[in-house]
Amino acid sequence: MRVMAFGTYDTTVHPRVGILIEGLRRHGIDVVTCNVPLGHMDAGVMVPPPSAHPGIPRQRLRHARCIAELVAKARRAPRPDVVIVGYQGRLDIQIARRLFPNVPLVLDHLESVDDVADRRGQAARAELRKVDRIEQAAIAAARLVLVDTEEHRRVLAPRDRDRTVVVPIGASPVWFDAGRAADAADGAEPAPRAEPDFRRGEDLRVISFGLYSPVQGAPVIGAALSRLEGYPITVTMIGRGLQAQRTKDLVGTDAPRTTWRTWVPEAELPPLVAEHDVCLGVFGTGAKALRVVPNKVFQGAAAGCAVLTSDTAPQRRLFGAAGLFVPAGDSDALADALRRLAQHPAEVARLRAAAGALAHERFVPEAVVEPLVERLREMVGKGA
Repeated sequence: MRVMAFGTYDTTVHPRVGILIEGLRRHGIDVVTCNVPLGHMDAGVMVPPPSAHPGIPRQRLRHARCIAELVAKARRAPRPDVVIVGYQGRLDIQIARRLFPNVPLVLDHLESVDDVADRRGQAARAELRKVDRIEQAAIAAARLVLVDTEEHRRVLAPRDRDRTVVVPIGASPVWFDAGRAADAADGAEPAPRAEPDFRRGEDLRVISFGLYSPVQGAPVIGAALSRLEGYPITVTMIGRGLQAQRTKDLVGTDAPRTTWRTWVPEAELPPLVAEHDVCLGVFGTGAKALRVVPNKVFQGAAAGCAVLTSDTAPQRRLFGAAGLFVPAGDSDALADALRRLAQHPAEVARLRAAAGALAHERFVPEAVVEPLVERLREMVGKGA
């Protein structure tokens, strides 16, 4: 079977497509890439903040150039049995449909128009509504639609659910490598790294990274951090976005144990996260926040951190006893959980070991793509 990963996706910004490609290759599937990254203004913590917004005309010109290059690459590539259109490929899939008229198309549909509005804030909702028809056309063009949680699948129209498969996001190999390197540095390879002793001057090291959007619930984190004075807890906050200043204001400018970073180079983020004990997830209360399992909880677990996130159905179903959960939007509960962890290093060590074991079993690329591999083989078999 030959699969083509097609589109303007950017794996340095959104690693999902890279995980799919790696997982399929580990299953022995021939994957060719036809990719011209477009880039996105909401790129997150691994891409430097833009010095200036390029403006709509310039964005459209850049998009047109990417599409022209993408078409040229596709025409030179060997003919695939299946085409997977990467994340944010609402327009890309229509190009793929014209380039490969008799080839089954798979749309990686991680985020709906409503989800984007949830992430960017209410101001974007009216503008994004114009994209709704494009999104529905993209879903209709796909033989198979990929989503990341069962809750996301249920949001789709009933007519689309039978051709939808749930493929968790998982984590890229670099995150597992970072976790192993951190264990080795602690002299604990191959066992879990040494248990910290917070009562002997070691702080509980906590990290949060991602866009400061309503989905993340960063102000919930900020309010919780403001209640940790006197506890041996050091926090690293990485990212930018709509709610960054509000979050900083809640923490307070004089917080000595909180470090703020706007961005981190791609190669540096996994080892930086692996240096910490606890990785924070999402704490928002919006519709998307309640049905998502974010990249960073997969990545944090793969890097060997304990995962502390909101108590939502998809996250609890995925992590079970390997995660620590607090009610969404509850900063008091989050502060209490961090204070308890700072006083119980054995529990931190247990959660780290449990999250790491779960990640190596279920979050590696070959594990997350298993449902996709099964459906692809069915599709190619029926086509033959």
